Amino acid sequence: MDIFTPEKRKNIMRGVKSKDTKPELAVRRLLHALGYRFRIHRKGLPGKPDIAFVGRKKAIFVHGCFWHQHPSPNCAISRRPSSNTEFWNAKLDRNIERDLVQQKGLLDMGWQVLVIWECEIEDLDALKERLQEFLGPRRAQCRATPRASP
Repeated sequence: MDIFTPEKRKNIMRGVKSKDTKPELAVRRLLHALGYRFRIHRKGLPGKPDIAFVGRKKAIFVHGCFWHQHPSPNCAISRRPSSNTEFWNAKLDRNIERDLVQQKGLLDMGWQVLVIWECEIEDLDALKERLQEFLGPRRAQCRATPRASP
């Protein structure tokens, strides 16, 4: 039994963002500060990855621990609700299955995939190392050399 009325639950669910979430924005800010350039929510790729590096064929998904069910036993955010379990179990299991299908689609296209969990954003130093290891060195900026005047 849900503790909210159907109308209240509908309003709560309507407010849940699917893109440009706080964790996603934090990862994008960090990547930009590190000098990486990327595309967001790239259409035409399975799952429209949150962050895509098309030239490198690398994709990053920033997953909310609850909605995507972070499998780490240390993550308190990913606990399933104890009420209305039939609904929540079906919903969350579908999310997990969809994530796996989307990641497999990218892998089949020759892409590499990194999943960053919401709770991992707290340790920015560890996240920075993980991102740099996944992406490799930044590409040199292409700068036009000024032409000498005649």
